[in-house]
Amino acid sequence: MSDQHTPDPPAPHPTLDLWTSIDELWAWLDGHRAQDEGQALLLGMLKLSEEVGEAAQAVIGVTGQNPRKGTTHTWDDVEAELCDVVITALMALRTLTPDAREVFTRHLARVRTRSLGTRGPAQR
Repeated sequence: MSDQHTPDPPAPHPTLDLWTSIDELWAWLDGHRAQDEGQALLLGMLKLSEEVGEAAQAVIGVTGQNPRKGTTHTWDDVEAELCDVVITALMALRTLTPDAREVFTRHLARVRTRSLGTRGPAQR
């Protein structure tokens, strides 16, 4: 019997809030930053491109589109990579502005209105 034990994944935090978490992650990252603010934003955008590439790679892997590699990923991998894309995008937005929550909410409202008009949830 091995003494090594794989820990159970942490249980979801009952009060986990998206924007509080983004602010906390941004503060942690900002505290460990070795670049100036402009470079940090540039590197955040590059990180976003990297994460989008990893999501694409996972889709290719789950569908087996690379005959040399075969099926290398699962749909769970794709989900995780898409979550990384969203987190990284929100972190880049937070690097650009401390008002990321408000900027995103206003933009989402514009996109929602443009796409759905003034229809409420029951009218769809």
